[in-house]
Amino acid sequence: MLKIAFHPIYKHPLPEGHRFPMLKYELLPKQLLHEGTCTPEHFFEPGLPNDKYIVAVHDPDYFYDLLNIKIPPKEARKIGFPLSEVLVERERIIADGTMRACEHALEHGIAMNIAGGTHHAYTDHGEAFCMLNDQAIGARYLQAKDYARNILIVDLDVHQGNGTAEIFQNDPFVFTFSIHGAGNYPFKKERSDLDIALEKGTDDDTYLSILTETLPKLIARQRPDFIFYLCGVDVIATDKLGTLGMSVQGCKQRDEFVLETCKNHQIPVQCSMGGGYSPEIKTIVEAHANTFRAAQKIYF
Repeated sequence: MLKIAFHPIYKHPLPEGHRFPMLKYELLPKQLLHEGTCTPEHFFEPGLPNDKYIVAVHDPDYFYDLLNIKIPPKEARKIGFPLSEVLVERERIIADGTMRACEHALEHGIAMNIAGGTHHAYTDHGEAFCMLNDQAIGARYLQAKDYARNILIVDLDVHQGNGTAEIFQNDPFVFTFSIHGAGNYPFKKERSDLDIALEKGTDDDTYLSILTETLPKLIARQRPDFIFYLCGVDVIATDKLGTLGMSVQGCKQRDEFVLETCKNHQIPVQCSMGGGYSPEIKTIVEAHANTFRAAQKIYF
């Protein structure tokens, strides 16, 4: 059975007019239930994790400052959310959702988190709506438990996973792969193990051609035991914070290819949703829902 991490705390209240579409975390599970893609049994509720797995990734002083809301104002502004104890609790619960989804993926082949994909969180600071890097924490969790040795992070959000690249820059057992918009934030990129930067307006055919050419060869070369997939839907042309020109259908084909590839190679995969900032919330929810539909179709 497809297992999906979700907690009501994912939908965190923000000031009116804030550009982050927090409403999607409430609407997406409702949509999946309404259309019958999922039932209540598919969802599990994460809790507060053992923080030792968080400080295996993040600097303890930074994490302490987060917990105690002592992040300096300049650094807090980079995060983009008004900091609060509840917001930090939310981040920890999201990380727990990804860790627990890793265990479900080992059992069922795939598992998902309604939130997550917080790939702009560095070892010692957060930025761009990211404070704790959930998939990096998940990778360290797998390593600590000896559940996986070679890990591949496939980051297909429109923004480069700069925090993830920094965290694993000296780890030979975690390979970071990012396809992103060349002109997108972050404007100063980190170095992933493999970066493919795409020109403005890149369409479905070009994107999918690059992906289908690259991913199977990468898997054959790296031979990962586990894959993390960051499936941001900010690659579509309507996205306010993206520069690519993909359609919702092309984004769906991207997800189907990645998941089919993982399934065919019998490599467990954990999926975190990442970004999506189209003007219409229904566009964001539809694009995200396609990822869950693909998982059900391919695996179950």
